[in-house]
Amino acid sequence: MRLNVNPNRMELMKLRNRLSMARRGHKLLKDKLEALIQDFVKIVRENSTLRQQIEAEIVKAFEAQNKAALMLRSEDKELITVFPQQRLELEMEVRFITGVRVPHFEVRVEGDPYTYSVIHTPAEVDEAFGSFFKVLPLMIRLAEAEKAIELLAVEIEKTRRRVNALEYVLIPNLEETIKYITLKLDELARSSLTSIMRIKGSLR
Repeated sequence: MRLNVNPNRMELMKLRNRLSMARRGHKLLKDKLEALIQDFVKIVRENSTLRQQIEAEIVKAFEAQNKAALMLRSEDKELITVFPQQRLELEMEVRFITGVRVPHFEVRVEGDPYTYSVIHTPAEVDEAFGSFFKVLPLMIRLAEAEKAIELLAVEIEKTRRRVNALEYVLIPNLEETIKYITLKLDELARSSLTSIMRIKGSLR
Protein backbone atom coordinates (compact mmCIF):
# COMPACT_ATOMS: atom_id res chain seq x y z
CA MET A 1 0.00 0.00 0.00
CA ARG A 2 1.37 3.41 -1.00
CA LEU A 3 1.45 6.27 1.46
CA ASN A 4 -1.18 8.93 0.82
CA VAL A 5 0.76 11.96 -0.47
CA ASN A 6 0.40 14.72 -3.04
CA PRO A 7 2.68 14.35 -6.08
CA ASN A 8 5.01 17.32 -5.59
CA ARG A 9 8.78 17.57 -5.52
CA MET A 10 9.00 18.86 -1.95
CA GLU A 11 7.11 15.83 -0.68
CA LEU A 12 9.31 13.61 -2.83
CA MET A 13 12.44 15.03 -1.18
CA LYS A 14 10.95 14.43 2.28
CA LEU A 15 10.10 10.85 1.40
CA ARG A 16 13.59 10.21 0.04
CA ASN A 17 15.06 11.55 3.30
CA ARG A 18 12.73 9.28 5.28
CA LEU A 19 13.77 6.33 3.13
CA SER A 20 17.44 7.11 3.68
CA MET A 21 16.92 7.34 7.46
CA ALA A 22 14.86 4.13 7.45
CA ARG A 23 17.63 2.28 5.61
CA ARG A 24 20.28 3.56 8.05
CA GLY A 25 18.08 2.61 10.99
CA HIS A 26 17.50 -0.81 9.48
CA LYS A 27 21.24 -1.41 9.12
CA LEU A 28 21.94 -0.29 12.70
CA LEU A 29 19.19 -2.50 14.08
CA LYS A 30 20.39 -5.49 12.06
CA ASP A 31 23.91 -4.97 13.40
CA LYS A 32 22.49 -4.74 16.93
CA LEU A 33 20.43 -7.90 16.39
CA GLU A 34 23.50 -9.83 15.23
CA ALA A 35 25.49 -8.63 18.26
CA LEU A 36 22.63 -9.57 20.61
CA ILE A 37 22.40 -13.05 19.13
CA GLN A 38 26.17 -13.54 19.44
CA ASP A 39 26.10 -12.49 23.11
CA PHE A 40 23.02 -14.66 23.70
CA VAL A 41 24.72 -17.77 22.27
CA LYS A 42 27.89 -17.04 24.26
CA ILE A 43 26.00 -16.79 27.56
CA VAL A 44 23.92 -19.90 26.78
CA ARG A 45 27.19 -21.82 26.37
CA GLU A 46 28.54 -20.36 29.61
CA ASN A 47 25.29 -21.37 31.29
CA SER A 48 25.68 -24.95 30.07
CA THR A 49 29.28 -25.08 31.33
CA LEU A 50 28.24 -23.73 34.75
CA ARG A 51 25.53 -26.37 35.07
CA GLN A 52 28.06 -29.10 34.32
CA GLN A 53 30.50 -27.68 36.88
CA ILE A 54 27.78 -27.45 39.55
CA GLU A 55 26.61 -31.00 38.92
CA ALA A 56 30.20 -32.29 39.06
CA GLU A 57 30.93 -30.48 42.35
CA ILE A 58 27.69 -31.68 43.94
CA VAL A 59 28.37 -35.29 42.94
CA LYS A 60 31.94 -34.99 44.25
CA ALA A 61 30.74 -33.42 47.52
CA PHE A 62 28.15 -36.10 48.24
CA GLU A 63 30.53 -38.90 47.36
CA ALA A 64 33.14 -37.49 49.78
CA GLN A 65 30.47 -36.85 52.41
CA ASN A 66 29.25 -40.44 52.21
CA LYS A 67 32.79 -41.76 52.58
CA ALA A 68 33.50 -39.42 55.51
CA ALA A 69 30.25 -40.41 57.23
CA LEU A 70 31.46 -43.99 57.45
CA MET A 71 34.67 -42.90 59.20
CA LEU A 72 33.28 -40.33 61.67
CA ARG A 73 31.75 -40.84 65.10
CA SER A 74 28.38 -39.22 65.83
CA GLU A 75 29.90 -36.59 68.15
CA ASP A 76 32.47 -35.66 65.46
CA LYS A 77 29.70 -35.15 62.92
CA GLU A 78 27.93 -32.76 65.31
CA LEU A 79 31.08 -30.75 65.95
CA ILE A 80 31.71 -30.35 62.24
CA THR A 81 28.22 -29.08 61.39
CA VAL A 82 27.13 -27.20 64.50
CA PHE A 83 29.25 -24.05 64.00
CA PRO A 84 29.02 -21.60 61.10
CA GLN A 85 31.75 -22.45 58.64
CA GLN A 86 31.91 -19.46 56.36
CA ARG A 87 30.24 -16.16 55.60
CA LEU A 88 29.26 -15.04 52.11
CA GLU A 89 28.30 -11.50 51.13
CA LEU A 90 26.43 -10.81 47.92
CA GLU A 91 26.38 -7.44 46.13
CA MET A 92 24.36 -6.75 43.02
CA GLU A 93 25.54 -4.39 40.31
CA VAL A 94 24.30 -3.62 36.81
CA ARG A 95 26.25 -4.23 33.63
CA PHE A 96 25.33 -3.72 29.99
CA ILE A 97 25.42 -6.36 27.24
CA THR A 98 24.82 -4.76 23.83
CA GLY A 99 22.83 -2.02 25.54
CA VAL A 100 20.76 -4.41 27.69
CA ARG A 101 20.86 -3.91 31.48
CA VAL A 102 21.58 -7.20 33.22
CA PRO A 103 22.34 -7.97 36.88
CA HIS A 104 25.88 -8.80 37.97
CA PHE A 105 26.55 -10.36 41.37
CA GLU A 106 29.77 -9.98 43.32
CA VAL A 107 30.36 -12.71 45.88
CA ARG A 108 32.68 -12.12 48.84
CA VAL A 109 33.70 -15.04 51.04
CA GLU A 110 34.91 -14.39 54.58
CA GLY A 111 36.10 -16.71 57.30
CA ASP A 112 37.77 -20.08 57.44
CA PRO A 113 35.46 -22.92 56.40
CA TYR A 114 37.50 -25.45 58.30
CA THR A 115 36.64 -24.60 61.94
CA TYR A 116 36.94 -28.24 62.93
CA SER A 117 40.18 -30.09 63.61
CA VAL A 118 41.64 -31.16 60.30
CA ILE A 119 44.05 -33.46 62.10
CA HIS A 120 41.36 -35.67 63.66
CA THR A 121 39.05 -35.82 60.66
CA PRO A 122 39.46 -37.73 57.39
CA ALA A 123 40.49 -35.94 54.20
CA GLU A 124 37.07 -36.76 52.71
CA VAL A 125 35.50 -34.22 55.06
CA ASP A 126 37.72 -31.47 53.68
CA GLU A 127 36.94 -32.59 50.15
CA ALA A 128 33.20 -32.57 50.81
CA PHE A 129 33.28 -29.10 52.40
CA GLY A 130 35.52 -27.78 49.64
CA SER A 131 33.09 -28.93 46.93
CA PHE A 132 30.03 -27.58 48.75
CA PHE A 133 31.72 -24.20 49.19
CA LYS A 134 32.42 -24.06 45.46
CA VAL A 135 28.79 -24.76 44.56
CA LEU A 136 27.16 -21.61 45.97
CA PRO A 137 29.26 -19.05 44.01
CA LEU A 138 28.73 -21.17 40.89
CA MET A 139 24.97 -21.19 41.46
CA ILE A 140 24.98 -17.42 41.86
CA ARG A 141 26.84 -17.10 38.56
CA LEU A 142 24.31 -19.49 37.02
CA ALA A 143 21.41 -17.33 38.25
CA GLU A 144 23.14 -14.27 36.76
CA ALA A 145 23.61 -16.05 33.42
CA GLU A 146 20.01 -17.27 33.28
CA LYS A 147 18.63 -13.79 34.01
CA ALA A 148 20.89 -12.35 31.29
CA ILE A 149 19.60 -14.98 28.86
CA GLU A 150 16.01 -14.06 29.71
CA LEU A 151 16.58 -10.31 29.24
CA LEU A 152 18.57 -10.77 26.03
CA ALA A 153 15.84 -13.02 24.59
CA VAL A 154 13.26 -10.27 25.18
CA GLU A 155 15.50 -7.64 23.56
CA ILE A 156 16.25 -9.92 20.60
CA GLU A 157 12.53 -10.40 19.95
CA LYS A 158 11.84 -6.64 20.20
CA THR A 159 14.73 -5.80 17.88
CA ARG A 160 13.73 -8.50 15.39
CA ARG A 161 10.18 -7.08 15.20
CA ARG A 162 11.56 -3.59 14.54
CA VAL A 163 13.92 -4.91 11.86
CA ASN A 164 11.05 -6.77 10.16
CA ALA A 165 8.77 -3.73 10.35
CA LEU A 166 11.38 -1.61 8.58
CA GLU A 167 12.43 -4.29 6.09
CA TYR A 168 9.01 -5.60 5.07
CA VAL A 169 6.63 -2.69 5.73
CA LEU A 170 8.04 0.83 5.98
CA ILE A 171 10.92 0.67 3.46
CA PRO A 172 8.88 -1.10 0.71
CA ASN A 173 5.99 1.38 1.22
CA LEU A 174 8.34 4.35 0.96
CA GLU A 175 10.01 2.91 -2.14
CA GLU A 176 6.64 2.28 -3.78
CA THR A 177 5.35 5.75 -2.91
CA ILE A 178 8.54 7.43 -4.20
CA LYS A 179 8.26 5.46 -7.44
CA TYR A 180 4.58 6.43 -7.78
CA ILE A 181 5.24 10.15 -7.17
CA THR A 182 8.24 10.12 -9.54
CA LEU A 183 6.07 8.63 -12.30
CA LYS A 184 3.31 11.19 -11.67
CA LEU A 185 5.78 14.06 -11.70
CA ASP A 186 7.27 12.77 -14.95
CA GLU A 187 3.76 12.58 -16.44
CA LEU A 188 3.03 16.14 -15.31
CA ALA A 189 6.35 17.33 -16.77
CA ARG A 190 5.61 15.69 -20.12
CA SER A 191 2.07 17.07 -20.12
CA SER A 192 3.33 20.57 -19.35
CA LEU A 193 5.98 20.32 -22.07
CA THR A 194 3.35 19.20 -24.57
CA SER A 195 1.08 22.10 -23.58
CA ILE A 196 3.95 24.58 -23.94
CA MET A 197 4.81 23.21 -27.39
CA ARG A 198 1.18 23.56 -28.46
CA ILE A 199 1.02 27.15 -27.23
CA LYS A 200 4.24 27.99 -29.04
CA GLY A 201 2.92 26.35 -32.18
CA SER A 202 -0.32 28.34 -32.06
CA LEU A 203 1.59 31.60 -31.62
CA ARG A 204 3.60 31.16 -34.80
